[in-house]
Amino acid sequence: MTDKELTDLVKEISSVYFGKEFENVAKFNARLKTTGGRFHLKDGHIDINPAVVEKYNENTLVGIIKHELVHYHLYYSGLRRHSHGSKEFKELLLRVGGLRYAPKFVESKKKKYKIYECSSCGLRYKRIKKINTQKFVCGKCRGRLIFLEEKYL
Repeated sequence: MTDKELTDLVKEISSVYFGKEFENVAKFNARLKTTGGRFHLKDGHIDINPAVVEKYNENTLVGIIKHELVHYHLYYSGLRRHSHGSKEFKELLLRVGGLRYAPKFVESKKKKYKIYECSSCGLRYKRIKKINTQKFVCGKCRGRLIFLEEKYL
């Protein structure tokens, strides 16, 4: 899908679901990593994450476009409350059937943990930072700590 086709789709959705014209442009922006789309107040254009087209179906794309159009139409109708938490935003989004939240685009990174065990009582400790086993002891029995392994959790 090209930027021209995306703009045509946004114009069609705007006229069908909102009864108003979309008079700006919509384009794909590959720099969007965690969000589905963005409405720019400065010039009124809409950016869409190209990962929506690649990873998800047409319904998700339409839902994200509706979400951005809610921002667009509330802003240009003169309402100062066009943010996600406002009553007007939630009502209009529900009425047109847009997505409230975008799907996940980036997998969360697993953290690397160091596992320590007390030599006396066997209590295990999971820490991100390294522990100086010469200086620190078990909090339960004051036994020596032994480094076991590093795990990604």
